[in-house]
Parts: sequence; C-alpha cells; structure tokens
Amino acid sequence: MNRQGAVGALLDIYEQAISDLKNVIKSIPDNVLTNIIDEKTTNEDCKSIQKILSHVVSSGYSYATSIHNLKGHNAKRPDRVYRLSIEEYLKDLTNVFIFTESVFSEIKDDELEQYDNSLKIQTGWGQLYDIEQLTEHAIVHILRHKRQIERIKRSQLK
Repeated sequence: MNRQGAVGALLDIYEQAISDLKNVIKSIPDNVLTNIIDEKTTNEDCKSIQKILSHVVSSGYSYATSIHNLKGHNAKRPDRVYRLSIEEYLKDLTNVFIFTESVFSEIKDDELEQYDNSLKIQTGWGQLYDIEQLTEHAIVHILRHKRQIERIKRSQLK
C-alpha cells in the first residue's frame, strides 16, 4: 500500500477493505461454510457464508470488469464459483484485488470522475456510475459483507 494519487488512494483503501474481510473470515471453519445462516432471507446471496463470499468475489470481478470494458475491452467476468474452504476464498479475494489493480494500471486520476452520463458505467442494477463511484461502491460492498459476517460469527459461530 501507499500508492500515489487518487487512483492510488482508491486502490489502497480497497486493498485494506479486502484485507480486513480476509482477517474476519480466516478463522471460520470450512465445515460451516454451507450452513444456512438466515432461513428467512429472500436474498439467495445471503443464505450461507459460502454464498456471501461467492457473491463478494463475483461482484468484485464484475466491478473491475465493468471498469476494464469502459476502456474499450470486451472482457467477461469469471463465472461464480462456490468454494468448500476458506483458504480458497482467501485466494479468490487476493485474485480479485490483483485483477482490479491490473485494470487500474490503465486508469489515470483525471479519468475517475465523469460528469457526462454517456461516459459512465451502466451497472447491472441500473445505476450510472463513473469509475470513482463504482470503486467506492465496491469498497463499501466489501465492508457491508464484512460487517454481516462479523455479526454471524458473533451470534452463530461461538
């Protein structure tokens, strides 16, 4: 960490958020990954720790791929994968960041903010974001699911 400029700041903060999530999940036993932790939720991505982590990894690739494609590429994000070990999720989270960092090697600070909607990224849920907004969303997405998993650990994995 300790990169330069606005791009560097976003990458440093994103890397820290991923690192913090990894620290939260590394003590989770593999045998509880698939346990249903919320039977009432209608959100399939929140039914188990496995589903939450697969969603987080998939979303991370989706954000970075959208930014990558804004630069004229035509990449597809990897298919969602459901892992059976925390070690595999730790590697996946590392790889999401490595991929994101490589995408940002093409981004300059003055490209982060965009006021022209025609040059923004249309998200899968219908919003228009510039690179900075989508990256900030990616960071907060990690933090929200870290909080969710911390709460699960406190209430169900004692």
